[in-house]
Amino acid sequence: MYGLVNKSIQDLITTNFGIDKWIAIKEKSGVDIDYFISTEPYDDAITYLLAEAASEELGISVADVLFTFGEWWILKTGNEKYGGLMKAGGSNLKEFLINLPLFHDRIMLIYPNLMPPEFKVEEVQDNSLVLHYFSEREGLVDFMKGLISGLGKMFNTPVEIGHINSKESGHTHEVFKVSW
Repeated sequence: MYGLVNKSIQDLITTNFGIDKWIAIKEKSGVDIDYFISTEPYDDAITYLLAEAASEELGISVADVLFTFGEWWILKTGNEKYGGLMKAGGSNLKEFLINLPLFHDRIMLIYPNLMPPEFKVEEVQDNSLVLHYFSEREGLVDFMKGLISGLGKMFNTPVEIGHINSKESGHTHEVFKVSW
């Protein structure tokens, strides 16, 4: 993952819990990097180590850490770093989710080595749709749920996320029913 991801985790922790908590999480994780460069790729293991250490240090599950980070990514990092792209994604939650399959194409212009997930949208209704999430990375389902929840908050639209199919249960990818 790019350094921007790890910088965002650092920002989430320092903003909500203080610099001392970030230092403790970094020490617990064993990650010996003082400064993450946003545009540089880092091993995915670093991000997972930080999430696990945050879980231990904050006394919450890794799932909760990833969900909270997903919301933070949309509401803070996404709006600050990709404000124009976020606005171009749609004027409401439904439009944004329908346009999601094209979103990473634009991001790849900024981060050429990005290995983004892929999305497919189907069964679009007035108040729901089915979102297929394809990713080479394991363990990010709760992050994805947090992203969807963050989008709901960004558009002031309460959202429900149902996890219909998962790799864990033998499917080829994750499938969510998103309702608002």
